[in-house]
Amino acid sequence: MHIALREVHDSDLPVFFRQMNDPQALRMAAFTPEDPADWDAFETHWRKIRASVDVVRTILGDGDVIGSAAVYGEPGEREVTYWVDRAYWGRGVATAALRVLLAEVPDRPLYARAAADNTGSLRVLEKCGFEQSAHARGFAPARGEEIDEVVLHLAG
Repeated sequence: MHIALREVHDSDLPVFFRQMNDPQALRMAAFTPEDPADWDAFETHWRKIRASVDVVRTILGDGDVIGSAAVYGEPGEREVTYWVDRAYWGRGVATAALRVLLAEVPDRPLYARAAADNTGSLRVLEKCGFEQSAHARGFAPARGEEIDEVVLHLAG
């Protein structure tokens, strides 16, 4: 499968919204919006990030929209995030997309966070050069409780 990134189009938003409302994906991501089914909040969030200086991309797999990836935050504290449709999990999509994003955004250091039990995401980040640097606890809206989280960094 050919993986590419491009600017986010308005037509991508309903796809992202559907992906963010997959119960299994929500549980795995853990740190999600309070109410992922709130279209107005979703649309407001995307309007804000698309107008920012953050790097926000649509992930394409053989030309189809299959997720999103971004680098956001203040210089020196910037973080990566990504979301891949569950139908594509375990196929190298997230790793390939993150590698493309990291080549596009040379800023270092970069940080990432993942639920401690999200072994798939931790593996993706480590394959892309991120190293675990801290552990934390935080409230995970998708799980309705505080959970363990891993903080990773990618040095320059």
